[in-house]
Amino acid sequence: MATAAVIAASEVLELTEPLPLDCGQQLEGVRIAYEAYGTLSPARDNVVLIQHATTGDQHVASPHPKTGKPGWWDRMVGPGKPIDTDRFFVLCANVLGSCMGSTGPGSLAPDGKPYAMRFPVITIRDMVRAQVALLDTLGIDKLYCVVGGSMGGMQSLSLAANWPHLPERIMVIAATATMPAQNIAFQEVGRQAITADPNWQQGAYYGTGKAPDAGLAVARMAAHITYLSEASLTEKFGRRLQDRASKTFGFDADFQVESYLRHQGASFTNRFDANSYLYITRAMSYFDLAEEHGGLLADAFRASDARFCVISFDTDWLYPTELSRKLVHALNASGAQVSFVELSAPFGHDSFLLEVPALDRVIAGFLSR
Repeated sequence: MATAAVIAASEVLELTEPLPLDCGQQLEGVRIAYEAYGTLSPARDNVVLIQHATTGDQHVASPHPKTGKPGWWDRMVGPGKPIDTDRFFVLCANVLGSCMGSTGPGSLAPDGKPYAMRFPVITIRDMVRAQVALLDTLGIDKLYCVVGGSMGGMQSLSLAANWPHLPERIMVIAATATMPAQNIAFQEVGRQAITADPNWQQGAYYGTGKAPDAGLAVARMAAHITYLSEASLTEKFGRRLQDRASKTFGFDADFQVESYLRHQGASFTNRFDANSYLYITRAMSYFDLAEEHGGLLADAFRASDARFCVISFDTDWLYPTELSRKLVHALNASGAQVSFVELSAPFGHDSFLLEVPALDRVIAGFLSR
């Protein structure tokens, strides 16, 4: 790969070898969409890999091609920003199973038809396995740092546990090493909303002109509630009515918070694929690093020499600080170098995506050491 400056370069790479999966199957011709920012050093030792959350994508610091909105972490990645592209070569790949260019259920199978539900069930480790194949193809055998929030943090932990030779630093933000039962339950509600939509058509809706948008919107609404805090919802909406002086005594969106959720659900269907949502949330539900390593979480990290930074938020009830502390205890037990901080922010789980200056300082400080 050339070492010239690469600013927001969008690429799609096709793997030349089949990708083995945890389910026992393998995928041929896997395509991985990614973006690169900054300049790769001659020694190839300045790579920062960013791993995105559930419904995120590779457009970490460039406008989204469907919505036109700024990149999902534009405030964090760029020249002079905490993840400084004047210093680092930053990569972000769309995960396996998604719908923004990487191979997923909406992609064409070898028979020329969309995979749909023929796509094999994947895991977080499979997503990382695809990213490692990307790195191998690009000739990158060392990562200065891996950074991930939410599902991205799960990927970061999986990389540290299963490819310990790659990362020098691991930053895990608002994430967990084992998906708890409550979160599995929320994800199942979303999947059931999608599959109950008549337009889902057993997943074979591609090319029919009908997609399970109603089900996907409800799934997004349910998930979005978990990303926020009660305090932020109360401050932003409270019990205020939406464009009316009194209640309608019907089932329209009387309250502002109802209108907001409906808008979030509807807009989500314009940029995401319902089947991808099924597969990605199933991968998250399966995630259990302790189970993968004989039942003891500390054993997952014994081969790693990386330095870890674990960050939680005090209003995050989806992945509360308690889960981060359990991870830190396991890392300590494994002998890893680990720092931990709980940050105060009013936004709930989504705090890692929003204006939290303390997070900027922690990230910049960890990368500068």
